[in-house]
Amino acid sequence: MIYQGRTWKYGNNVNTDVIFPGKYTYTVKDVSEMAKHALEDLDPRFASNVNSGDIVVAGTNWGCGSSREQAVTCLVGAGVKVLVAKSIARIYFRNAVNGGLLPIVCPTAVEAIQDGEIITVDVDSCTVLCAGGTFAFPPLSPSLKAILEAGGLIPMLKQKLATEGTGS
Repeated sequence: MIYQGRTWKYGNNVNTDVIFPGKYTYTVKDVSEMAKHALEDLDPRFASNVNSGDIVVAGTNWGCGSSREQAVTCLVGAGVKVLVAKSIARIYFRNAVNGGLLPIVCPTAVEAIQDGEIITVDVDSCTVLCAGGTFAFPPLSPSLKAILEAGGLIPMLKQKLATEGTGS
């Protein structure tokens, strides 16, 4: 799996209320509508300018706060495929995997990446390539790769159940 996209770089401790504003939690249910509110309090230009395949780059503790799944769903709905961060809050990391958003922890890459540059994330070689160099990240487990390749946990389970239901 190779991903390439323009970066949107943010700082430390960006919580789930900032990623997807809490005021919409119980009123916005449609994914495309969620995408319109992604990061609106942190970066008002994000939702109207993000392109499919763009990559969010973040400092430490990205996704801290509540376990709100919408904080992943809004980014995926906006077309973001990858998150590269210095560190990711534990529950957000799991929600990202479940939602089909590739979470990469690579502090050295984050330091080198400039906002708006095009980077490449190569899951097979476990590298992030940017203008500042090539940076290694720990390999993904086979189960994690399988979930992400399927587009998230629910799509993977649906595929598995469909295959088992046919006797394959």
